[in-house]
Amino acid sequence: MKASPKDSLDRKIQCKDYKEAVVYLTAKSPTQLLSEEPRAFESLEQPDENYPTVMVDLDKTFQTIEGFGGAFTDASANNFAKLSEGEQDKFLKACFDHREGNGYTLCRTTIHSCDYSAEMYTYDDVEGDKELKHFSIEPDRNYRIPFIKRALETAKGDLKIYASPWSPPAWMKTNNNMLYGGKLKPEYLQTWADYFVKYVKAYAAEGIPIWGLTVQNEALATQVWE
Repeated sequence: MKASPKDSLDRKIQCKDYKEAVVYLTAKSPTQLLSEEPRAFESLEQPDENYPTVMVDLDKTFQTIEGFGGAFTDASANNFAKLSEGEQDKFLKACFDHREGNGYTLCRTTIHSCDYSAEMYTYDDVEGDKELKHFSIEPDRNYRIPFIKRALETAKGDLKIYASPWSPPAWMKTNNNMLYGGKLKPEYLQTWADYFVKYVKAYAAEGIPIWGLTVQNEALATQVWE
């Protein structure tokens, strides 16, 4: 992959098959509705999550998009629960019905709380519980799990769910805090892995298969909020 020698108003990328990829930007500004943008392409050893990045694997052709969707956060689940039954049905149909709605096929949820939660919590807040004897997804049972189940029913099974944590429990981290960076303590590597396994099994027991996982949301960010 190499940058095109054209001027900055027409910067594109040339691949080995000599086809070009063009960057389009769409935003709420009327002047940026699918507007072609001058963007430079350059090789990056480690992509910066704050920098718009396009991954191109020249060894793979005809790659497919896994799906489109939204996020099952505590905030979305809590607000969904406040809707009337009729409005809930309309919302579900608009998002997940494949004939009359958007037909979402891929959605993410969170492993314990995230920045769209009313409070900070994990599935095991007992310090030093390496065996995870106190692990429980009980916080999700009130709103999030029922919300996801309704979505799966509306999508008639054609909906994949994947999950991400925003932080390990504070007691597993070097700074003893779910915020402000910090790292997983080496002695809790296995415990954190077991935490993922317990999460997947617990959700499967609720009738919610977890299709995929990511190890961390915004892995390079040091946030002052969760």
